[in-house]
Amino acid sequence: EIVQLPPGRRAIGCRWVFKVKHNADGSIERYKARLVAKGYSQRPGVDFDETFAPTAKWAALRAILAICVLEDWEADSVDISNAFLNGDLAKEVYMDQPDGFEQGKPGTVLRLCKSLYGLKQASRVWNQKLDSALCEMGFKRICSDRSIYVWERDSVKIIVPVFVDDLTGPVW
Repeated sequence: EIVQLPPGRRAIGCRWVFKVKHNADGSIERYKARLVAKGYSQRPGVDFDETFAPTAKWAALRAILAICVLEDWEADSVDISNAFLNGDLAKEVYMDQPDGFEQGKPGTVLRLCKSLYGLKQASRVWNQKLDSALCEMGFKRICSDRSIYVWERDSVKIIVPVFVDDLTGPVW
């Protein structure tokens, strides 16, 4: 949202990151642009509280994939596109308007409603959103690794280890 910066608050900066994606033969596939917040200027307790987000332990991931191979189970992998943009922010975070997007009166800033790449809490709020969605679908987190989810109904079982925005797992 475009708003006036409240008194006593500071807006964090942002920048555009541009990347050229190439095909295997070296030709240009597409151009990418990503707006990244300068999260290093965020202040603890003001712009964010917690930053921790669990990720699957490598040993657990290797064990799950080894069992998958030994038991001849199907495995699949999913990379969630733009994952961090889906997290809901609990704290009010204000950001300067990006270059090329100046809207409103001079001195107005953006109040972020959703997370953005570069924010200190981006991983955590994404993980909370994913956890909520998986639990709503009936998945349960295991106690030994808080980023591995299991779903079971009749003879179908699904194990989903989560590593930031990548989900991998067998179905049997």
